[in-house]
Amino acid sequence: MAQVRVARPTDRLDEVIRFYTEGLGLEELYRFENHAGYDGVMLGLPGAEYHLEFTSFADGSPGDAPSAENLLVLYFTGEAQMYAAVQRLGEFGVEPVEAENPYWAANGGLTFPDPDGWRVVLMPKPVF
Repeated sequence: MAQVRVARPTDRLDEVIRFYTEGLGLEELYRFENHAGYDGVMLGLPGAEYHLEFTSFADGSPGDAPSAENLLVLYFTGEAQMYAAVQRLGEFGVEPVEAENPYWAANGGLTFPDPDGWRVVLMPKPVF
């Protein structure tokens, strides 16, 4: 494989973009409008071979977020970087929620719902 993309729909595209860019620090890599009825954006880290894609369909709704165990886990280079993101999310009014799996909190992680209710775990250091 040469690249990985994780994609999902949303009815709150602008809110989701703000959460992941201004809140978590990802960058907007590409945006498209009215591509077969879809608007969307790719977010990630410049030069990385993975990114997130969020799409909004003009004629439909994606429905509710799945279970509390469907997670996006973001690893930071240290606690200071993670807590800077936590502070930005707090300024947006986003508060942490209890993770269903105690592993995350036991290892310094904090879990936040994005605007669609999907869970994002922030971890203070990489695993590898």
